[in-house]
Amino acid sequence: MSELNELTLAEARDGLKAKRFSARELTQAHVDAVEKARALNAFILETPERALAQAEVSDRKIAAGEARPLEGLPLGIKDLFCTHGVTTTAGSKILEGFEPHYESAVTANLWRDGAVMLGKLNLDEFAMGSSNETSAYGTVVSPWRRTGSDAQIVPGGSSGGSAAAVAAHLCLGATATDTGGSIRQPAAFTGTVGIKPTYGRCSRWGTVAFASSLDQAGPIARTVRDCAVLLASMAGPDARDTTCVDLPVPDFEAAVSRGVKGLTIGIPKEYRVDGMPAEIQKLWDQGAAWLKEAGATIKEISLPHTQYALPAYYIVAPAEASSNLARYDGVRYGLRVPANDIVGLYEKTRAAGFGREVKRRIMIGTYVLSAGYYDAYYVRAQKIRTLIKRDFEAAYAEGVDAILTPATPSAAFGIGEKASADPVEMYLNDVFTVTVNMAGLPGIAVPAGLDSQGLPLGLQLIGRPFDEETLFAVAQTIEDAAGRTALPKPWWA
Repeated sequence: MSELNELTLAEARDGLKAKRFSARELTQAHVDAVEKARALNAFILETPERALAQAEVSDRKIAAGEARPLEGLPLGIKDLFCTHGVTTTAGSKILEGFEPHYESAVTANLWRDGAVMLGKLNLDEFAMGSSNETSAYGTVVSPWRRTGSDAQIVPGGSSGGSAAAVAAHLCLGATATDTGGSIRQPAAFTGTVGIKPTYGRCSRWGTVAFASSLDQAGPIARTVRDCAVLLASMAGPDARDTTCVDLPVPDFEAAVSRGVKGLTIGIPKEYRVDGMPAEIQKLWDQGAAWLKEAGATIKEISLPHTQYALPAYYIVAPAEASSNLARYDGVRYGLRVPANDIVGLYEKTRAAGFGREVKRRIMIGTYVLSAGYYDAYYVRAQKIRTLIKRDFEAAYAEGVDAILTPATPSAAFGIGEKASADPVEMYLNDVFTVTVNMAGLPGIAVPAGLDSQGLPLGLQLIGRPFDEETLFAVAQTIEDAAGRTALPKPWWA
């Protein structure tokens, strides 16, 4: 691995400004790393020619004293973001060969600020999954392995390609999306940092939809500071997305250095679930101790409707998915399987184009929205959603500035270990993360230690609406106390 691959995004940015190396050299180092790490299957599509061309533009900008905020920094793009003229698949066969004639708002912001695209990252199909095993383009393999074992580990999902690529130093950072934990869970599984901003902080325009009232874009990077730098570019108002708020983007990087003195951190008693591994509980207690030592006040709080969040989420999200995915019919773009009539075309295209997990969620969603079941399931789930939001509002009204919880109920598991006939076993991975999406709040996962088998464990922080700044400050305190997570020997190279 080149020394340039060992830099954080902020270090690489500062190195480029000081002209210690060129954008082309930095990009070439990451292009080479991507080529050597194909065993991880993190990328669906590599774009080295485009990356090097963008790097040359960046070098000219830097030489002219016109460097932009992300000038010359190589990133990976989750293949859920539409990229003009570059194949976008959402990890699904049904979008085979689809080349958008437009750019997503998030990626357009990154290119505006000078970032370089290394390629499109793998993901669970249509972002539906917690392990990156549902992609039509194969399973992503985590760069991590258990101590003394060669068994392959999942990177989490749905943003598994993003997390694996960042953890393996294939890119300086990556875009990701989070509908029920798809940024925070893979970040926790791979020893990286991932933030799901407040719903509406980043535009959803040009991002392939899963569940529109829950989806939100955010970054995965190796440090809290790197995430702050990336989010500042990704976020911003966009009139094309009516759910995107018209608020100025704060200086997130400046917030990283604020510290936590005088803050009150809530510890929700409902997150102490039955069967939680002792290692997770110990790490959670350690996180609270770190924050207390840094000057924060620790306060036990109650979020009483937490126990209903997971079942409610798995009604709301599939319901919205069944509506959103109806647009994939083989007529306008993507896969088309010929048939004798239009109904047959729809049926054959969807049967061949959608994977098993996507079909399962479409069927669940269609069922809960159907006559006779809409009130019994969907309406009740939305009522639970309101109660979950009120729980958080009550906690913040009592003076809590942020909430600390585990990020996941366990460390990463082996590929195939949870691919059972019962999908609920996989869905339980989202138990600590779905509440944040249901309430539209910001949440960040930060690495905090390793388990007994040498795999990363993460802590989650949940903030007030549009107060990502406090989350960055608290997360940086945890990162400082825990130390940076080292990467195992690169077996994949």
